[in-house]
Amino acid sequence: MTQWERLQQLDTVYSQRAFDLYNRDEFPMEVRHYLAHWIEGQDWERASRDSSQAAFLFQVLLENLDNQFSRFAQERDSFLLQRNFRRYKQNFQVNVLLLPKPSYTMPSESLWISEDLKMLNMLNKNYTARLNRCVSVSIHVCVCLFVCLFKNMIHCFIWQVMEHSIRCLEEQQDEFDFKYQTHLMDCEANFLSDISTMLDAADVLRSVLIDEELVDWKWRQQKSCIGAPDDTSLEHLEKWFTQIIECMFQLQKFLQKLDELVGKMTYENDPIPVRKPPLKSRVDTLLTNLIKSSFVVETQPSMPQGRGSLVLRTNVQFSVKVRSGSNIIRCINPPMKLFRKFNVLGTLSKALNMAESMNGGMVADFRHLTLKDQKVGGGGKGINDLSLSVTEELHRIIFQTQFDYQGLSVPLETFSLPVVVISNSSQQQSAWASVLWFNMLCSDPENVKFFETSPAATWPQFGEMLSWQFLSCGKRGLDNDQLETLAIKLFGKQQSYDNCKISWTKFSKENLPDTNFSLWVWLDGILTLVKLYLSDLWSDGSIMGFVSKGKERLLLKKKQNGTFLLRFSESIKDGGITFSWVQYANDVKPFTSTDLKQIALPDILCNFRMMIAENIPVNPLCYLYPNTPKDQAFGKYYSEKTGEENPYLKYLKTKLVFVSKE
Repeated sequence: MTQWERLQQLDTVYSQRAFDLYNRDEFPMEVRHYLAHWIEGQDWERASRDSSQAAFLFQVLLENLDNQFSRFAQERDSFLLQRNFRRYKQNFQVNVLLLPKPSYTMPSESLWISEDLKMLNMLNKNYTARLNRCVSVSIHVCVCLFVCLFKNMIHCFIWQVMEHSIRCLEEQQDEFDFKYQTHLMDCEANFLSDISTMLDAADVLRSVLIDEELVDWKWRQQKSCIGAPDDTSLEHLEKWFTQIIECMFQLQKFLQKLDELVGKMTYENDPIPVRKPPLKSRVDTLLTNLIKSSFVVETQPSMPQGRGSLVLRTNVQFSVKVRSGSNIIRCINPPMKLFRKFNVLGTLSKALNMAESMNGGMVADFRHLTLKDQKVGGGGKGINDLSLSVTEELHRIIFQTQFDYQGLSVPLETFSLPVVVISNSSQQQSAWASVLWFNMLCSDPENVKFFETSPAATWPQFGEMLSWQFLSCGKRGLDNDQLETLAIKLFGKQQSYDNCKISWTKFSKENLPDTNFSLWVWLDGILTLVKLYLSDLWSDGSIMGFVSKGKERLLLKKKQNGTFLLRFSESIKDGGITFSWVQYANDVKPFTSTDLKQIALPDILCNFRMMIAENIPVNPLCYLYPNTPKDQAFGKYYSEKTGEENPYLKYLKTKLVFVSKE
């Protein structure tokens, strides 16, 4: 089975994202589909190093397109495919003819077949992560190939055309005879046309990098701040930005050389004075857009001991890191400034440098910043005097610097994602809820008034966000059964929950039925319990977690005696876990953080006793649902300390067990 066929076996909701990758003329989906066996059977690694092999594979590709065209010609129902394959071949030929011959050489990054195969070989590890990586690798390969072709085009143009053209211009000016009226004008016109072609290609790349790749990276970074397992590395973006910007500066140098030639000699109808200024303006505009867009916040503001990114507390240190996506800025040493509505203590100005970077980029790492409340005249919230709580107010940190290189001066500015500023630890729970809600629903980081009219979240959005929280705390997200249990708790039994919505108020402010706490407070208590005391048990799947009492009874009904399961309590505000077993209809009193501080849950399960007739204590827990022996499931977590070795047990002079009366 080809890896293309394996890719088609993914669920529609995920495979669609992969197929969207081929909805372009650069590499049409039909070509990928009908030539899958041939494409995946070639030695692309060799072609990346051998230009002759690359040229050979290109010719074979054209022959395969002709063969497929012929097959379609014999089929009555393949008229559209026949016509499309003729156009695909023409497009491939035109794209290659626009490039100098050396551009057949492929970069190592273009070996997308082998990298896709690595992604698909990880099918059994993580479904969503596999798809995201597969799509990410394909996007990476397309952009990387385009960047490399553009770079090759620039370099070949420089060494094979530009140098020859400049020498030609200089020689003809030195000779200055009658021939200049024709040959010199043609040479200059062709030279300027070639530069215009280079700028057209650069503009296409600018659009891909800034409008697509950079936007996608920023959204991945925003989701990763709330636990999404997305790749937020800037390595490829930085490489692409740097290569394109370097090529643009080389074009700028050749345009400057034209000024020297015009200074030596000009003539009537000389195309340089007329056509050169618009080209220079295009170069400067492209450079400005690329350089401005490459200046980003690489690591969002966070406190060392905080709940997560984007929650800051006054008078507590936090850190933040900014990066220039183009390491061409190594030629300058600009200061950086930090502006906030609060007074900021610490080093507010730093130089971009490579010493603070793990992979050689230009970085400014602010590690010891502190916010201090700034008094506002008249008291109150000043300009933020709205019906919002402190934890619903969003603020942004602004970073500014100046780029100066080869006569080009560009002011740079970038912003952090919105942060919530609190003054005491009791506000941290509500602040993190605000961070979750904003970054789940809002892709516009400038919308600091988001909570004035906060939208509702659909169940798919909300469920995915909750799963990320458990993945962050316990290394395992929520499965479909757990999500369905939560959906039923919120919306009742439904055939589909895709159109169900939950509001910000219901999530964080309204109390759950028959309780005095909100949905978020309940979930956050469970997350804290998992993170501090249950992470191993949650990670290995021992805890079923979210299951209703009715379903719990149904699951245990036909199981052998002694079978039990672990679930989270629905009545404990700060998180609790309990268990039920066959022959016992009621739950044991939930164990909270107070209990688990003293004795770990595996030890509780090991030593738990039930008083039966004649007051004989018996441990009724034998099998973890569905049929795993208890000691097999939890034995590796049992405490090996005896009463003499354990200070807590030594003080009690006995083994501490939990006993329940039948």
